[in-house]
Amino acid sequence: MTLTEPRLNLPELTVSELSAALKRTIEDAYGYVRVRGELGKVSYHGNGHVYFDLKDDRASIAGVIWRSTASRIRLRLEAGLEVVITGRLTTYPGRSQYQIVVDTIEPAGLGALMALLEERRKKFIAEGLFDEARKQLLPYLPNVIGVITSPTGAVIRDILHRLADRFPRRVLIWPVKVQGEGSAAEVAAAIEGFNALAPSEPSPASGGGNGGGLPRPDLLIVARGGGSLEDLWSFNEEIVVRAAAASMIPLISAVGHETDVTLIDFAADRRAPTPTAAAEMAVPVRADLLLNVDSLARRALACWRRNQEARRTELRAAVRALPDADEVLAVPRQRLDHAAAALTRALRANAQIHRVDFSRIAGRMSPRLLHTAVERRRERYDAIAQRLRASLAANIEASRTRIARESERVVAFAHRASRAIEVILDRRFARLDSAGQLLAAFSYRGVLARGFALIRDAAGEPLRTAAAVSAGMRLDIEFSDGRVGAVAGDTQVTPQTQAAPILRRRRRRPDGGEGQGSLF
Repeated sequence: MTLTEPRLNLPELTVSELSAALKRTIEDAYGYVRVRGELGKVSYHGNGHVYFDLKDDRASIAGVIWRSTASRIRLRLEAGLEVVITGRLTTYPGRSQYQIVVDTIEPAGLGALMALLEERRKKFIAEGLFDEARKQLLPYLPNVIGVITSPTGAVIRDILHRLADRFPRRVLIWPVKVQGEGSAAEVAAAIEGFNALAPSEPSPASGGGNGGGLPRPDLLIVARGGGSLEDLWSFNEEIVVRAAAASMIPLISAVGHETDVTLIDFAADRRAPTPTAAAEMAVPVRADLLLNVDSLARRALACWRRNQEARRTELRAAVRALPDADEVLAVPRQRLDHAAAALTRALRANAQIHRVDFSRIAGRMSPRLLHTAVERRRERYDAIAQRLRASLAANIEASRTRIARESERVVAFAHRASRAIEVILDRRFARLDSAGQLLAAFSYRGVLARGFALIRDAAGEPLRTAAAVSAGMRLDIEFSDGRVGAVAGDTQVTPQTQAAPILRRRRRRPDGGEGQGSLF
């Protein structure tokens, strides 16, 4: 047998049988495998499954994590993350590809997480989320402090104990998971939830409230105890970092111990090495404040006393330097005496001056001068009245002429409109007569007048064939002059031969051929 001859002795398989055989072969040959590689495209499906590509520099393999397994994985999968996968190798017949079904997945050593952490840090730095200009100042003495942490750990007890020792304040606790699946989303939601509270005026009875509702905190603390890099990974997630950077309330990050560094530390307004240190940053020491206030009060009283004594000494020195009252008033008294002596002469001279001015003005106000001015004004008013009457007469005449001209135009338009209406009415009546004649020509009553009848059934529907009539059926027969009721007897349908079609002879063309002919 040559290579070109068909192998007719091979068994014939369907595509499904061949795919099933390949699936059994691969699963039996490999079973469970442990693979190390870099994540390519990662897709979180709506039903909870996760699909991804695992690759190295020369090959790629598809992978899938079922929903039951994905709920146990704490690591957020992203493209570029190097991982170690344990799973079962199988095939997907629908696409003719082999894939690995994941049972466990973990980062390939600490270096992979640090590389991913550094990549995210550079990304956020490029976006400006870590800029110092964006950071807010912490309030010196906040009325309400919001704490975002686990309610069951020792962290919240340390914070509350430290706040009570230094300066008791109202504390609102937003319980969240600080580790595991969904913890990053809960922390981000808590930051956004505190920011969503409406600002309110402080109330003396409640220490800051909005009439019974939750007050908006003046300061936020995101706290967690120490742990490994994987345990603190939730505070490196992008959703948490962006929520901390977007917070309008000043935020202190207290995640881990002194040596632990997460990305939320760079986005927060202040970083505390421990949760206890965050409480110390949040409020001052009340006893120290009282001592400072008392010291300042004593210093202020001492300064006031020294100032009063200095002013008293200055006043005494000024009193000794002042001259005697008689010496100060001697010259003003002499000037007053001289002015009183000259006042009588000044009043007489002033009265004489005003009398002369009055006489001069009275000479110009004689009756003859007033009569002359009145006559001059009367002449001006008469001239203006004559001009006004002439202008009114001319305006009335012009208006009368314009009204007459417009009246002639209105009459002409009325005649034209009357003629146009008569023409239109004639045309409409002619069309109405034509339509009435056409209606009478096409009405079935004309057919009835020629001796025919219209037969209807009991429902009033016309009967067009004898087959539609059954024995005993009530009929309504309409003639041209009225209607008659009837009952059908025995019916018998007699088939009739169809009339032979009328053959029309074709017109022959003048040239002897047959065709449509000319239209002209």
